[in-house]
Amino acid sequence: MAYEISEIKKIGIGLIGFGIFFTFLGIVLFFDRGLLALGNIFSLAGVAILLGWRSTWALFTNRANYKGSASFVLGLFFIFVRWPIVGIILEIYGCIFLFSDFWSSIKMFLYHIPVVGWIIRFISPP
Repeated sequence: MAYEISEIKKIGIGLIGFGIFFTFLGIVLFFDRGLLALGNIFSLAGVAILLGWRSTWALFTNRANYKGSASFVLGLFFIFVRWPIVGIILEIYGCIFLFSDFWSSIKMFLYHIPVVGWIIRFISPP
């Protein structure tokens, strides 16, 4: 196989999955602050392990990403001071802005998933 995922990257993907799960669970359970914070910690650790510490630091400190980084960190702060709705809104905005360069890669990945790819192709042609 031309590309294999190492064990460390599998751990990073798993942590990101746990982060998404706990964040979703925190939103469903009426913005539970503990679950949201746990989801954030898992997601950040997963991104750091998946991309590497230097690449993650470069992603958050890149001059073009300051707006996304600031809103994401501010969202974390609002979740920790018990304003979870404002925190989640700021974090979603920060994630969209931070990972805007990856959307084309994510879209191409989703095209290759059988049912999801068919739905995406039906909604918007590549």
